[in-house]
Amino acid sequence: MKNWIARLFGTTAVAARPAGAAGRAPGVAGPAGAAPDAGAPLSLDAAFWRWLTDPIAGESPDAAQRRLLDELERLGEHPGDAAELVPRMPEVIPRLLRSLRDDAVSGAELARQVGRDPVMVAETIREANSACYRPAKPVRTVDAAVMVLGQNGLRMLLARVAFRPVIGLAAGSCARQAAPRLWRHAEHCARAGALLAPGLGADPFEAYLAGLMHDMGLVVAFRLADRILEGPFVPQDEAFATAVLDGARALSARIALHWELPPPVAAAIFRAGRSATQPLGEALGEADRVARLRLLLDAGLLVPGDPTLAGLGAAASRVLERLDAEEA
Repeated sequence: MKNWIARLFGTTAVAARPAGAAGRAPGVAGPAGAAPDAGAPLSLDAAFWRWLTDPIAGESPDAAQRRLLDELERLGEHPGDAAELVPRMPEVIPRLLRSLRDDAVSGAELARQVGRDPVMVAETIREANSACYRPAKPVRTVDAAVMVLGQNGLRMLLARVAFRPVIGLAAGSCARQAAPRLWRHAEHCARAGALLAPGLGADPFEAYLAGLMHDMGLVVAFRLADRILEGPFVPQDEAFATAVLDGARALSARIALHWELPPPVAAAIFRAGRSATQPLGEALGEADRVARLRLLLDAGLLVPGDPTLAGLGAAASRVLERLDAEEA
């Protein structure tokens, strides 16, 4: 599939090397063995962190936790200092951005290029038949699939395929066990961002890309945990969780700049969920919140009717339900 991407965008793609929104959630219960303190509601950050780290929950000395946070902050200032920790950008992404408004790339040409790669053919047809698109009848050919997806849908699919190994491959125990949950959140966040973006005046593809990028700092954080914390465990303390998530978000924004992605993408990641932001940042902040809530609901850690859900706007509530339908 790398060869197909190279043919489509005129470059040789290099394999990627592995290297929050706060608010209250009174109805969230921690995973087994990690119940919150009685009478102390978890923040959405803490609830998400407990879901994310449930397979690797444990304790570590305060000094080790401080070292991890300090190193995360240092890498946020100098993301190029640790090439083995900061992932390498899939080379297809800048080409995707440049081609986004290239009217010369026709649907027929995209279908012809897709048809050269059996793996990409399968991915494209599977996506066209997904609950996301709900075709009137089963899609069986790549030409029909490209018609269903459209150019922007196909570009989103390509971006997802390019990012998957960056988040999914990890050597250490913490990073390896957290990777599947990180990827599920990244997919949900990207999809929610693309759905919310038009109503907020943001570009759907840039929102999708920002959603995929949003957790890149957490990829680095878990690789740091494998190096610094004692044993394959990470604490679920709320203060530590909030500090890691804040530091990781800042690092994600720095990595986006380091990768020379469009400045609005990096700005959106840094400002996501804050009151003063631009449309793309607003879309990403709401998408991150919706993605977390969807994952907590699916895991049974958040109950329907919780006040946190009641606080969602109409558009975000529709996206929350749509993500549920697309998972079915």
